[in-house]
Amino acid sequence: MSDLAPDAIEAAILRSDRFRLSREDDWRRLEQIVRRMETGRLRKLSDEDVLALPALYRTAASSLAVARETSLDAATIAWLESLVRRAWFQVYGPRQGFARWLAGFLGGGLSRAVRAIWPDILIALAVMIAGAVAGWLLVAQDQEWYWSLVPSQFTDTRVPGASREVLLQALGTESSAAGLSGFAAYLFQNNASVSILAFALGFAFGIPTLLILLKEMATLGAMLWLFAGQGLTLEFAAWLSVHGSTELFAILLAGAAGIHVGRSMAFPGKRALLPATAAAGRRAATVMAGVVLMLVVAAVLEAFARELVGQTWDRLLIGGAMLLFWLAYFFAFGRSASAADA
Repeated sequence: MSDLAPDAIEAAILRSDRFRLSREDDWRRLEQIVRRMETGRLRKLSDEDVLALPALYRTAASSLAVARETSLDAATIAWLESLVRRAWFQVYGPRQGFARWLAGFLGGGLSRAVRAIWPDILIALAVMIAGAVAGWLLVAQDQEWYWSLVPSQFTDTRVPGASREVLLQALGTESSAAGLSGFAAYLFQNNASVSILAFALGFAFGIPTLLILLKEMATLGAMLWLFAGQGLTLEFAAWLSVHGSTELFAILLAGAAGIHVGRSMAFPGKRALLPATAAAGRRAATVMAGVVLMLVVAAVLEAFARELVGQTWDRLLIGGAMLLFWLAYFFAFGRSASAADA
């Protein structure tokens, strides 16, 4: 039984009623707007309702705070809590599901993020070219560098001193696609680890990212020297281009994303360090989502197209087409939308 006197209980009830009556019209209007938005009837909302929504939400949230402080009736508090929660999702909550996000991501979001880090792409590209040249020159001067630069899984028959026939056989094809799906999964895992590492270490001002790009491309330079020594430069380039135009492009973007974050930390410009780093991190994360998608494509190309297509010009055609596709997608697609957004 309550310890309050009947007069106190009556006063509390009257206070609760007055509080509710003075604000109920706004609450009911907010509830109607939220209900229409929840059911997708956005076209039935008037401009006045859309403009009034944030103010009505704040009024309801304030009323809920007052109701809790003054211990008004539990039914009013519960109803207000539900209304404020529903209104919050309509005012501040995420408005798009995965399908809509994916459409926006592939329909221009990824391209814009890649174009936004173009200076870092140029830096990463310069470092990768320098790494390949360094790998070639190091092995050309001392073949012992080959064993340091090239991982053991590539030194089966592809070693200094191997004959032209042996190296040409290493660029051959498989008779069927059986078992190549597992090979594709392995390749994706290997390439993803390199790309993610290149991106993740960008937070150390981008320096480890540059070193990783140098090391990876020095390996390529050493192998290119090996095949060029037997007159197989074109064959090796064609063999590599099938998946390499996608894979190396993905590693380039991953490295550029890492450099972008590291550069924003070292040189935030006119913005404070944290906002500049946060903005760079969002752009880099979008690019990395695209990198993962590209690595999936590269693994499929490497495991199937490269292993089943043996003609040099066919391989060059596939690799060249993929390179043109990525260049057009990243640097030409969605430019009109970008201009409109600007």
